[in-house]
Amino acid sequence: MSKAISIIKSTAVPLNVENVDTDQIIPARFLKATNREGFGKNLFRDWRYIDNDENKPHKDFVLNDSTWSGKILLTGKNFGCGSSREHAAWAIKDYGFDVVVSSFFADIFRNNALNNFLLPVVVSEKFLSELFEAVTSNPSTEITVDLPAQTISLPDGRSESFQISAYKKTCLLNGYDDINYLLSQREKIEAFEKTF
Repeated sequence: MSKAISIIKSTAVPLNVENVDTDQIIPARFLKATNREGFGKNLFRDWRYIDNDENKPHKDFVLNDSTWSGKILLTGKNFGCGSSREHAAWAIKDYGFDVVVSSFFADIFRNNALNNFLLPVVVSEKFLSELFEAVTSNPSTEITVDLPAQTISLPDGRSESFQISAYKKTCLLNGYDDINYLLSQREKIEAFEKTF
């Protein structure tokens, strides 16, 4: 299965909460595994279930509400703060999200997301409010995240540009991790070595 990301057009799940830390994303008690699979079932575990009981879901929490679905997670400001656990990005990706949109991400979380083929898109607070308003008023609203053009758009044409490093953009577009990227440059590296 390709890890590459290019253009994502999808409905979105609105989690309009600020200062979401990595322990809320994936509680520490679920960090025993080192394999990236299986963390999605415990994404926002303490917010999803009453007393940690899967038979007692919080019905008003967005991940438990069938109204909301899609590959894009809309979040409030300062998402991914707290500890540096990479498992937070694993859990979000394993749940099925390819994109997280916020007006600000904690640096370590942003880097962990990019390293795990989860695209963190930073937008202005004004545009984030417009995204939340569009999605909450019409859950079937599809947002388009265009990585090659570095834009995020609503169906009515409202859009914003977002920033990403050229290196990480290349990796995401091609499904490369850091090693894959180096291997893709093998011929250039070998040619450079011959100059000595």
